[in-house]
Amino acid sequence: MAVSIDETEVKYDAPAGSGLPRLDGIPQVTSVSEPEAEHLEADYYDTEDLRLIRAGITLRRRAGGHDAGWHLKLPLGAGTRREIQLPPGDDGGPVPAELAGLVRAHTRSELLRPVVRMTTDRQRLILLGQAGESLAEVAADDVSAQTLGATTTLSRWREVEVELTGGGRDVLDAADDLLRAAGLRRSGRAAKLERALRGRLPDQPQPESLTSRSPAARIVLAYLRTHAERMKSLDPMVRTDEPDAVHQMRVCTRRLRSTLRSFDSVIEPRSTQQVAAELRWLGGVLGEVRDAEVLAGRLQAMLAQTPAELVIGPVQARVQGHFASVRAGSRTAMLSALDSQRYFSLLDGLDKLLTEPPLTKQAGRPAADVLPPAAWRTYRRVRKRMRAAQQARAGRATDVALHEARKAAKRARYAGEAIGPALGAEADRFARQMKKIQTVLGDRQDTVIGRQVELELGISAQLAGESAFTYGLLYGRDIAAAERLRVSARRAWKKMPADRYRHWMR
Repeated sequence: MAVSIDETEVKYDAPAGSGLPRLDGIPQVTSVSEPEAEHLEADYYDTEDLRLIRAGITLRRRAGGHDAGWHLKLPLGAGTRREIQLPPGDDGGPVPAELAGLVRAHTRSELLRPVVRMTTDRQRLILLGQAGESLAEVAADDVSAQTLGATTTLSRWREVEVELTGGGRDVLDAADDLLRAAGLRRSGRAAKLERALRGRLPDQPQPESLTSRSPAARIVLAYLRTHAERMKSLDPMVRTDEPDAVHQMRVCTRRLRSTLRSFDSVIEPRSTQQVAAELRWLGGVLGEVRDAEVLAGRLQAMLAQTPAELVIGPVQARVQGHFASVRAGSRTAMLSALDSQRYFSLLDGLDKLLTEPPLTKQAGRPAADVLPPAAWRTYRRVRKRMRAAQQARAGRATDVALHEARKAAKRARYAGEAIGPALGAEADRFARQMKKIQTVLGDRQDTVIGRQVELELGISAQLAGESAFTYGLLYGRDIAAAERLRVSARRAWKKMPADRYRHWMR
């Protein structure tokens, strides 16, 4: 069975033969364990073109030490990685299917094979707190690495790692001050494998400086690249059912698709139709799971706020049973989609779009000249749909019209986000205001979908000989909530007149 932990650590380059300074002066540290010697041997796995390490992922099989076995490390940001561990299995055996599946968004059809063999002689210390609890682990490593394949390179180095095991960031910061004062310096690589392969890996790209004079394509592609990478990084979290991962991955698909549609003056639309259509498919697959999560939580919350005497019959059990079945089915379909060739073809298409973007003649012009008019078109689309909603007949027509307005507001919000780095405060304010409209209309759409489920549950209860009273009560609440939110959306929209945006968008 896999074990998953979050790992927060900092690495330091150390001169050969150097020792560690005294570590018991770090705040909260009352003692330091006796050093424990470990001899570690590990094979690191990747594709021929090193797709995993390029994405900040490491996969190894380690022998020796206190945690021998398979280790998959996934980046979470801010110096933290998710480490998933499995027993070592047979020596020379293939990568466990459970781990190989978690990186398929990167490997796709490529084989995983050993790319580096590494030996580490480690001195391991534990920093202990007042109650004897482990706050951090400090490891001084002498490392020897050999690349595998058609050509072989050998390398040696010494490094120090400080990893939190129970302490807070303040322990890490204090250790950083102490080690720097002793002459150590932060490593430029987050993983040993990066150092071993440094001759085959590109230098770390420097953050782009984006301004209003930057080419419009640079702004749009930077936004697309950010969310394409984010979508792939969320893939293993979705597969392991991490909280909110499905929602975040779905949002990435929406941002990508929306950006391709909003900035067709920069990215040639005929060349992106297939990618956009497949993003819509993937978003729909993820949406089935996400909608079940949202609706289940919403109905449970409504029942929790209902007086016990008004919950008549096995309402909780029926709601739980309904959504357990829906979620199980939608999750099975989602995992099947994530293992499909259709999904991998979408990822291939995104990669090609970012490396060989089909740019228009406008793409090289300054962002300030090209992008605000595109954002203005998204605003006009929201305005048109809000007007249509105000004129729609009460009932189903209003529900549909406001749902369309919500989708338009979401698209406008993402357009504002995309141009924010280049256009600054005005674009950021536009995005925030569109988010407010989107949120109110999203809450209203939840009441529409909620009523559909409440009606279905009520009919099922009635046919089973149970009381349908409570479902009718919830249905009535959602009707009232929908009207309140309709009024709130209209008020919020009145605070966003065209004159506020026309002067910088047109």
